[in-house]
Amino acid sequence: MQMGKVRNIKKELLSDNWYSLEKVTFEYQKADGEWETQVREAYDRGNGAVILLYNKVKQSVVLTRQFRMPTYLNGNETGMMIEACAGILEKGNAEETIRMEVEEETGYRINDVQKVFESYMSPGSVTEILYFFLGEYEDDMKVSEGGGAEDETENIEVLELPFAAALKMVKTGEIKDAKTIMLLQYAQLTGIFS
Repeated sequence: MQMGKVRNIKKELLSDNWYSLEKVTFEYQKADGEWETQVREAYDRGNGAVILLYNKVKQSVVLTRQFRMPTYLNGNETGMMIEACAGILEKGNAEETIRMEVEEETGYRINDVQKVFESYMSPGSVTEILYFFLGEYEDDMKVSEGGGAEDETENIEVLELPFAAALKMVKTGEIKDAKTIMLLQYAQLTGIFS
């Protein structure tokens, strides 16, 4: 199958408040060779990183709970979401960013992280690539209470849960965050607790 080609890209900035939203007009070459004009909006919030912290001995994972306004606006009655630790990349370095986010959000200082895959999370409208990591934690790695950065109004609650309970929370709908579900399922498929 012939892949389409793109030409004559024109961008119009619609918003540059928190991140940037652009209207993109372009010509796309269809499989039959014909060119058609298309218009899309693309939201650029930067790329990010996410990690599943796990402890093999305790058979546990560390997740976070925090308020997410977009989910509240879309029917999540409390707006609270249970998620794996994540953050926007700083200086383009996924590993450095995720280690920093882990300490900031959960209070654990970890050194060894393993990148397992990357994914576009909402390719129809958001430019973000998310880098997925695993990282082992132990109790003696806890250096603070976590909770997020004071200046970022995150108000994060740190949760240490049995891995089996976290998987059950996916099934019951208590965990609805896609990146967290993907990492929990990856952990289950690869048998990291075996």
